[in-house]
Amino acid sequence: MPELLARRDVDFLLYEWLDVTALTARSRFAEHSKETFDAVLDLSADLAEKYFAPHNKLSDANEPTMRPDGTVQIIGEVRTALQAFTEAGMMAGEFDERLGGMQLPSTVARAAMAWFHAANIATAGYPFLTIANANLLAHHGSEQQVNDYVRPMLEGRYFGTMCLSEPQAGSSLADITTRAVPQADGTYRLFGTKMWISGGDHELSENIVHLVLAKAPGGGAGVKGISLFIVPKYLPGQGERNDVALMGLNHKMGCRGTTNTMLAFGDGTYTPQGSAGAIGFLVGEEHRGLSYMFHMMNEARIGVGFAATALGYVAYLKSLEYAKVRTQGRPAGAKDAVAPVPIVEHADVRRMLLAQKSYVEGALALVLYCARLVDEQTTAESDAAREAALLLDVLTPVTKSWPSEWCLRANDLAIQVHGGYGYTRDYDVEQHYRDNRLNPIHEGTTGVQGLDLLGRKVTMADGAGLRLLGTRIAATVERAVRCGGDIELHARHLAAVWSALVAVTDRLTSVGEPAVGLANSTPYLQAFGHTVLAWLWLEQLLAVGTKQGAFYDGKRQAARYFFVYELPSVTTTLNILSMLDTTVLDTDPAWL
Repeated sequence: MPELLARRDVDFLLYEWLDVTALTARSRFAEHSKETFDAVLDLSADLAEKYFAPHNKLSDANEPTMRPDGTVQIIGEVRTALQAFTEAGMMAGEFDERLGGMQLPSTVARAAMAWFHAANIATAGYPFLTIANANLLAHHGSEQQVNDYVRPMLEGRYFGTMCLSEPQAGSSLADITTRAVPQADGTYRLFGTKMWISGGDHELSENIVHLVLAKAPGGGAGVKGISLFIVPKYLPGQGERNDVALMGLNHKMGCRGTTNTMLAFGDGTYTPQGSAGAIGFLVGEEHRGLSYMFHMMNEARIGVGFAATALGYVAYLKSLEYAKVRTQGRPAGAKDAVAPVPIVEHADVRRMLLAQKSYVEGALALVLYCARLVDEQTTAESDAAREAALLLDVLTPVTKSWPSEWCLRANDLAIQVHGGYGYTRDYDVEQHYRDNRLNPIHEGTTGVQGLDLLGRKVTMADGAGLRLLGTRIAATVERAVRCGGDIELHARHLAAVWSALVAVTDRLTSVGEPAVGLANSTPYLQAFGHTVLAWLWLEQLLAVGTKQGAFYDGKRQAARYFFVYELPSVTTTLNILSMLDTTVLDTDPAWL
C-alpha cells in the first residue's frame, strides 16, 4: 500500500521551504527542535495507519444509527482509534503547557493532523471539531469555563461541536431563531433547533460540549443580536442531562462515520433542574457571539482546506500506485505483438496523474503556508504579526475553497485513472471522492467564500491585505526572474496575470451596483485561487533551486504543468469578469 501522505513532500515544505525549525528560536517553541517535530509527524503517521485507516471502509459501510432509546450506535473501532489519538496527546498538540499541551507550532500540528484526515476523515472529524471548540474557549472563555470544558476536551473525556445552522436558515446566520432567555442565576435557557451538527450526539465521550449561537434579548436584528453559549449534554459537576435532544441523524453521501445530527434545544425532552430549556453558559459578552465564533470558523475553514487536501492527496497516491502496476494497452504506434504496458506509460494517464500532483502538492503548500501565517500572527513581532493577520484575512477564503474544489477534481481524476474499477467499492478512490464532496459545502460554501473574498476581504482596511499579498508575489517574481530559464518565464507569466487580477478587482469593487459587482464572485474566487497557487508553485521552484533527483524533477514538472495548463484559464475568466457580464443576473428563474 502507498503512503497516506508523501512524507518526503511534507518534509520539503516544512523544512526546505517554510523553515519551521526557525520557529524554535521563539520562546513559545523553545523546547522544540526538528527532532521533536519529526517525532510528532512519525507518531501521527503510525497512529493513522494502525488505528484510523483500517476501519475507514467499515465505518463508511456501517454508518451510525439511532437506537429506539435515542442513543447512537457506532462501530467500536471508532472509539478505539480516538482513545489512541487522545492517549498520545494529539488533542492538545497546539495548546499551552499549562493546559497539558505540547505548544507545537500550528504548522506542525496541522501537518500531523493531515495524516488522520487522509486515513479516515470521518473518525478524524471528532477531534477536528473538539480541538477547534477548545481553542475558541481557551481564547474567549472564562477561567472557570476553561477548567470545566477545555481541560476535559484536551484529555479526550469530552468532545465538542459547533452549532450554527438551523433548518430554515442554512448559512444565513442573521435568520437564526434559537433564543436565549436570561435566568436569575446568570445562566440562560436556550430554545431552538440546530441542523447539520457534526458529532452532535454519540456515546464516544463522557460529555459533548456544544457551542451554540442564539439570540439574547436586546441585541437588535440580524447578526448583531447573536450571542455564543456553552450548552453541555450533561451539566458539569452534576451529571444531570441537559435539555438537548437528538431529533435524528442525517444520512450522508460521504463522511458517514461522523454522526451528523438535528438537535432540539429546550423542547422539554429533558428537564434539567426541574424545568424545560437547555441550560447555557454565556461565552464572553452578550451580542458578540459571531465574532467569537468566527475564531472557530476561520480555524475550521483552514482545517477544511487541510482535510480536502489530504483526501485528494491519498487518492492521488493510490491512483499513482495503481497506474504503475495495472497493465493495459500498448504505446501509441506499437504493434499488437508488443506486450501490454503499465498504464502509467500512456500519455493521457500521465496527464491525469500530473494534474492531480499539481493540485494536491499545490494545495498542501497553500494550507501549510496559512498555518505558518497563524504561527507568525501569534508569536512574531508586532509588525510581522500584523502582516500575517492581513494575509490570513485575504487567503482564508481561498484556503478553504481552492483545495475543496481542486482536490475534489483530483479525486475525480483518481477514479478515472482506475477506469471501471475506480467506480466500484472494491477500490478506495470512490469513497475518497464521496468524502471530499462535503468540503465545498460545509463551513461556508464555495459561493459564500467568493462573496467573502470579493465583498469584504480584498477591500478590507482599504485593500491593505490585497496590496500586501501583491508585495509578497512581486518579491517572489523578482527572485525568480533573476534565475532565468523556465522559472523566469513562469514568473513573468504570473506577474502579468496578477496585474490583470488587480485591475479586475478594482473594476468589480468600484461598480455602483453591488449586485453587478458580486454576481460573478465565485469565478473571481477561482481566478484568485489559481493565481495564488501559481505563486506558491513558483515559491516551491525557488526552494528546489538547482537540487537534483527524481523528487525535485517531479516538483519542476508539476509546476510546469500548472503554469502551462492551469494558469492560462485565469486570463479567460478575468476577461469575462472585466466585462461586468450580467448573464446570471438577467436570467429569470422561470427560464431555468
